[in-house]
Amino acid sequence: MKRKLILFHGSPQVVREPSFGKGRKNNDFGLGFYCTENPELAKEWAVSSSEDGFCNRYSIDVSNMRVLNLNGPDFTILNWIAVLVKHRLFSLSNPVAQRAKAYLIEHFDINVNAYDVIVGYRADDSYYDYADAFLNNSITVEQLASAMRLGKLGEQVVVKSEYAFSELCFEGSEAVSRLEFYAKRKARNDEANARYFEILGEEKDGLFIQDIIRGGIGNDDPRIPRNLPK
Repeated sequence: MKRKLILFHGSPQVVREPSFGKGRKNNDFGLGFYCTENPELAKEWAVSSSEDGFCNRYSIDVSNMRVLNLNGPDFTILNWIAVLVKHRLFSLSNPVAQRAKAYLIEHFDINVNAYDVIVGYRADDSYYDYADAFLNNSITVEQLASAMRLGKLGEQVVVKSEYAFSELCFEGSEAVSRLEFYAKRKARNDEANARYFEILGEEKDGLFIQDIIRGGIGNDDPRIPRNLPK
């Protein structure tokens, strides 16, 4: 990973000094400051259908930091899912989903609190739906991996530790119009969802979560899609 990162955070307000230890515990990777290296994505995340926002810019030198890249080749899609189900609130409405959560955390979880900075997918509405379908045994792990690459919905960089927060330098902000960027955000999601429904109609020849549990499958199994470097 690059030693110096330029990060962007979309927000309803200007955020000059992000606060360590504040925010929602049930975010994708727990407490942290959620950013992206893509300013266009940050602008989409900054607005809602009714409110404008701001794209805040920061720099951070990660040379001496512990960086966990969940999208790197050392990890599989199930590492990301395990971290997600540990922190986000899912509706575990059936025994399969309940067993899936427990199995994923036991066999694929990564202790994100041991790192200063986390890189991984961003579980917006679309990604959350894909993960939920997998937990409920509706799609295979191969279909899940394909869905995660749809629409370029977003890779995020999360500032986790107090040390990392202290090294984050605010470099300014830019006003963002909801009229332009909410439409872009909606179009991106619509495109991904349309392709997702195509995936659902394809042959389901692969591993469902029940197969993974019954087979005692772990992270080293070659049938689990491994992330590939860009």
